[in-house]
Amino acid sequence: MSTLPGLPTPSPPPAEDDGSLASPLGRAAALNVGFLAILWVVELINAATGRALTQSGGILSRNPGSLVNILTAPFVHGNLEHLMSNALPLFSLGLIAAIPSPRRFLWMTLVVIVVGGMGIWLTSPPGTVTIGASGVVFGYFSYLLLRGLVERRPADVLVSIGIAIAYGSYMWSAVGIGVTGVSWQGHVSGLVGGVVAALVVRTPRRKPATAAESLPGLPPAV
Repeated sequence: MSTLPGLPTPSPPPAEDDGSLASPLGRAAALNVGFLAILWVVELINAATGRALTQSGGILSRNPGSLVNILTAPFVHGNLEHLMSNALPLFSLGLIAAIPSPRRFLWMTLVVIVVGGMGIWLTSPPGTVTIGASGVVFGYFSYLLLRGLVERRPADVLVSIGIAIAYGSYMWSAVGIGVTGVSWQGHVSGLVGGVVAALVVRTPRRKPATAAESLPGLPPAV
């Protein structure tokens, strides 16, 4: 098949989601399974070392030397039950968030971890060590809630409504204000991180092409 000179080459139709690892669902699933696998490996190491990673990898509030642990704390859990309580919402919310764009999902996750971790470092009671991925779960939740409003795409709006209906009550009850051993500061900071991510990590908007731009090689109308 030949194309006419001066006219743009027609773009190929979008690839169908054939269920392969290269498909949107496949890439989203691979990312989140990989994240969970890392959490389980860290948990096994932590258990084998007598929970040594809990102190060395957790966020110690307002300790300058603990700032680097903002990046490690979400991967460390206090025990197996702690990890299991985070695994299902982490995977389900992460899968939904990653399908449109794995690259934006990775950037969004980094924003949630950094903003949420800074909130923990600043607001947790003195001398406390905070670990776990629950802040990331809350960040994914608030990100998906706001993505529909920020992106203003019908599919994202429906996802936001579905997330609010499915997870709203559970997340509200899981904040844990006043509950011993639960870092409500980490949960609230994660929510803030998700809001920031929804505002910062956005889909680039394409400018509508003019007639002259859509047909290169033709002289502009006068």
